[in-house]
Amino acid sequence: MSLIIRELRTEDLPSVTEIYADAVANGTASYELVPPTLDEMSSRYRALTEKGYPYLAAADPNGQLLGYAYASAFRTRPAYRWLVEDSIYIHPSARGRGVGKALLATLLDQCEALGFRQMVAVVGGASEASMAVHRSCGFELAGRLSGTGFKHGLWLDTVFMQRRLGEGCATMPDLSIYPGTMC
Repeated sequence: MSLIIRELRTEDLPSVTEIYADAVANGTASYELVPPTLDEMSSRYRALTEKGYPYLAAADPNGQLLGYAYASAFRTRPAYRWLVEDSIYIHPSARGRGVGKALLATLLDQCEALGFRQMVAVVGGASEASMAVHRSCGFELAGRLSGTGFKHGLWLDTVFMQRRLGEGCATMPDLSIYPGTMC
């Protein structure tokens, strides 16, 4: 599959909204129950990119958006600023074709270059496909919370996976540069 990974643009947001709406309505990756509007998705996009987090798009050669991925704060307390959480959503027609892995690999590279030291994946519904993509990019199981979500008439588990970025916790971070300055 020919694939272009690039920064997401505001003109991609209608497609992002559509992809995410399908994930909310039909999947377990998101524990939201009602798909957000385009205005809400636009607001979320701005909130992340204004803080310097990467937000990526995967498109085919014709420009059709096949998926997107972004990094965000795992928690907002200042001590967590070296840790990012990834989110990946793929158009139903592009699932199982390597789009998620390509997005995640690029996201990992960008987050490491920005100075983040750890990435966590919070896998809603304990999706085997999502866990496999994360394992293929070097993530390891960090824990499982049983019955944490109730969606589609089912109790869902949440799996946490983690991957070190760069030197991880082996060295002291530089508090004078991003993400150290995010307080």
